[in-house]
Amino acid sequence: MNAWLNTLLFGIYPYVCLAVFFIGSWMRFDRDQYTWKTDSSQLLRKGSLRWGSNLFHVGVLFLFFGHSFGMLTPHFLYEGFISAGHKQLMAMVSGGVAGLLAFIGVTLLLIRRLGDERIRVTSKPSDIMLLVLLWIQLALGLATIPLSAQHLDGGMMMKLAEWAQRLVTFRSGGVELLADASWVFKAHMFLGMSLFLIFPFTRLVHVWSGFATVAYLRRPYQVVRARRLNVPAGNNNPAHRNNAA
Repeated sequence: MNAWLNTLLFGIYPYVCLAVFFIGSWMRFDRDQYTWKTDSSQLLRKGSLRWGSNLFHVGVLFLFFGHSFGMLTPHFLYEGFISAGHKQLMAMVSGGVAGLLAFIGVTLLLIRRLGDERIRVTSKPSDIMLLVLLWIQLALGLATIPLSAQHLDGGMMMKLAEWAQRLVTFRSGGVELLADASWVFKAHMFLGMSLFLIFPFTRLVHVWSGFATVAYLRRPYQVVRARRLNVPAGNNNPAHRNNAA
C-alpha cells in the first residue's frame, strides 16, 4: 500500500470516525431521542432471535472489552507476568471462541432478517447493512487467527497495539508500524473504524444506553404505593363503583 494511502486510512481516517462517533451520538441524543432505540422485531418472531441475539451479544461484548484492554494497555504493565507471545496465544484462543459465538449469532440474525418476509419488509436498509458489515467484520477477525499463528512471538500484535496507543495519545509514528501488516489485518481494522463512523446513524446507538445502566447501581430505590392504599374502604370494589355510576 502506498505511504499516502496508509497515512490516510490509518492516520487520518480513525480521527474522522471518532469525531463522527462522539459528535454524531451527542447530536442524535439531543435532537432525535425518539429514534434512540433498538427497533426490536421480537413481536414478529422471537425463536431464532433469542439464540442469535444472545450468542452475538455475549461474543461481541467479550471481543469489545478484549480488544480495548488488549490493544490499549501498555506492554510494560503486564510484561512482568506474561510475555507478548503468551498474550497473543491467549488472545487467539479466547478471541477465537468469542468471535465464533458472535459470528454464529450474527449469521442467525442475518438469516432471520432476510429469510422472514414480515421482518424483511419492516426492516430499514441500515438494519440489513449493519448486519452484513458485522458479519464481514467478524469473518475478517476470525481470518486473522491463522495469520497470527504463523508468528507466535507476538511481534505483529505489539505493533498493532502500539499503533492504537499512539493513535489515542495523539503521538506520531503509528502508521509506519503497519507497513508489514497483512491486508487482512488492515481490512479488519478499517472496517472496525468504519463501524464507529456509522454508529450514530444506526440502531447501534443503543449501546450507549447499555453502558449507561451502570448508573442504576447508584439510583435510589423507587417507592411504589398501591392505589388501594389511597382509596376509602369499599371504594376499590368493582361492584361498588358500578352502583355509584
